[in-house]
Amino acid sequence: MVTLKQIAEYCGVSLSTASKALNGAPDISERTILQIREAAESLGYMPNAAARALKTHRSYVFGILFAAAVEQGLTHEFFARILNSFKNQAGGLGYDIFFLGDHIGERQISYAEHARYRNCDGVLAVVGNQRDEATVRELAEAGLPLVCVDAAFDGLTCVLSDNEQGMAALTDYVIAQGHRRIALIHGEDSYVTRQRIESFRRVCASNGIPVPPEYIIKGLYHRPDLVREPTRRLLALPEPPTCILYPDDISYLGGVYELEQMGLSIPKDLSAAGYDGTLVGQAYHPRLTTVRQDAEAMGISAAKELARIVETGDAADVRHILVPSVLISGETVRPPAS
Repeated sequence: MVTLKQIAEYCGVSLSTASKALNGAPDISERTILQIREAAESLGYMPNAAARALKTHRSYVFGILFAAAVEQGLTHEFFARILNSFKNQAGGLGYDIFFLGDHIGERQISYAEHARYRNCDGVLAVVGNQRDEATVRELAEAGLPLVCVDAAFDGLTCVLSDNEQGMAALTDYVIAQGHRRIALIHGEDSYVTRQRIESFRRVCASNGIPVPPEYIIKGLYHRPDLVREPTRRLLALPEPPTCILYPDDISYLGGVYELEQMGLSIPKDLSAAGYDGTLVGQAYHPRLTTVRQDAEAMGISAAKELARIVETGDAADVRHILVPSVLISGETVRPPAS
């Protein structure tokens, strides 16, 4: 491994000059700084993390609280895309990452205690349910710089997909195809769910389309088995919907299965759409109509915001960042038969 001393000898400068140059000291000329940094990069020099932490009183590590309420955990495409882009962006900014847990060995601890134990500079909270607010608040009250993703909390910086915009685009598209009887099966109660329901109602109302109470039914995100019964219930209504919006691309499969059991198919007998815009959803046949959430942009924004808070120390500058979504028209929504 290349050492700082070797960099200094290579450039013909003192060890202290090499150190100052790599740390951007003001009493070193720009020419010398450039020369030493180029040499360090070409020789593959990596600063010692422990030494840097002692000098700066920072660990250059971000902790991750991953408490998204989905069974797939880290294998879930949407959250995996967020975390992967966050990792890449954080790395580019000079930070490593680790996942917070509630145990060290057999000893149970809080997530905040784990974050302090690892001396992390800040925490990314990926939470898919408002029930996790107590855990998030504990981290904030511990004085840790914090950014939340996919959930909004008062007084905390949050990065969210623009669910109002995404659902509005999807509902507008379905209406433009001629549908007037549109049902929504939504996920469990959360900030995201409420935003989508409100947007759906608002767009329908602005187009003069009534939404009977029985057209909005609770399901669960990413649970195909738990949208089968709501699908059957909707189609058993005296005036069934001509289009059903499902909580997400995975849950949509439960609707497909239930319709097949009834001898029906999409989009011949019923139009339908998902949400998330997953790659697997675009492999379905027919290709799924859905809304693609820009998970990569969410992860990048979260990393930049967390680095900003850590490096400026300005946690009071709270920001709610909305990342636009994109409608994918697909093939599962077409004009109703009559």
